[in-house]
Amino acid sequence: MHYPIYRPRRLRESETIRRMVRETRLSVDGFVMPFFVTHGHGVRREITSMPGNFQLSVDELVREVKETAALGIPAVLLFGLPANKDAVGSEAYARDGIVQQATRAIKDSVSDLLVITDVCLCEYTSHGHCGVVERGRIKNDPTLDLLARTALSHAEAGADIVAPSDMMDGRVAAIREALDESGCEETPILAYAAKYASSFYGPFRDAVGSAPQFGDRRSYQMDPANADEALREVALDLDEGADMVIVKPALPYLDIVWRVKAEFGVPVAAYNVSGEFAMLKAAAQQGWLDEERAMLEMLTAIKRAGADLIVTYFARDAARALRQQAR
Repeated sequence: MHYPIYRPRRLRESETIRRMVRETRLSVDGFVMPFFVTHGHGVRREITSMPGNFQLSVDELVREVKETAALGIPAVLLFGLPANKDAVGSEAYARDGIVQQATRAIKDSVSDLLVITDVCLCEYTSHGHCGVVERGRIKNDPTLDLLARTALSHAEAGADIVAPSDMMDGRVAAIREALDESGCEETPILAYAAKYASSFYGPFRDAVGSAPQFGDRRSYQMDPANADEALREVALDLDEGADMVIVKPALPYLDIVWRVKAEFGVPVAAYNVSGEFAMLKAAAQQGWLDEERAMLEMLTAIKRAGADLIVTYFARDAARALRQQAR
C-alpha cells in the first residue's frame, strides 16, 4: 500500500498542534454585546425567549456594562424601550430619550467602553414600522429627517458609533450630513447595509415590543433570496459615508458576509441575531447540544466567513469560555 506523502491528520494529533496551525482565531476584541434599556429604577425583567437577557433600567444597565467591559468586550449596542410610543417615534430623537440617558450614564461610568446606538424608529412607533406611515404605506423620504435627528441626538449624548438599521434608502447620507453639520464629523456610522426580512428576529421583537401592527417589513428589508442586491446596498451605503457595514442575520447569510468582505475590504460586522441565539439555547436546554462547543463553533464560523465584528448575545459567555481556554 502506498501512503500519501502529505497526511493531514499529522497536524490534528494534539490540541497543542491544532492550536498552532489554526487558521481562524476567535477573539473577544471583535465582540459587541447588545442590551435593552428601559425607564425606571431597579428594573431587571428577563426576556423569556432570550434566556439570560433582560430589559434593564439605566442603573442596572450600568452594572451590566461594567461586567461586560471587565471581560474585555470592547463595545455594547443599545436598544431602547420608550415610555410612550407615537406615530413618529418621538422618543427616538428626544434629548432625554432612554437611549440618550443610557449613553450618558455608560460614558460617565465606563468611559473607554464603546457605545454603539441602534438608529431606528420601530421600537418607538405605535405602528411598529421603521419609518413614517402615510395611508398604510411606509414612506421613505419623510423618515430620513427623523433618523438623522435620532443619530445626532445619540452622538450628542456621547455615542461613539451610530448604527442605522432601518433600511430606508438614503439614510446614511442624511445622517452623515446631519452629523457633519453639527460638529460630529468624527462620529463613525456602522450601517446595517444588508439587513434581510428574516424570520429569525422574533425574540428581539418580543424584547422590545416592535412587531408591526399591520403588514410586514418586506417592502424595505431585503428579500432572503437575493445576494447580488446585498452588494449594491453595501456600495450605496459606503458611497453615502458609512465607515463600517453590518450583515444581518449572520448564520443564514454567511455567503453574504464572505462576498461583502471580499468585494469591499471594509470592516464588516455580522449580527448573530436573537432567533439564532434562541435556537441554540433551546437545544442546549433540552440536552441536544453542548452549548459552549456549539456557541464557539458558530461564532468561529461567522469569523471565518469574514466578519471583523460579531454582534452577539453570546458575547459574555464566549468571552468567559475563551478566557478559560487561554489558562
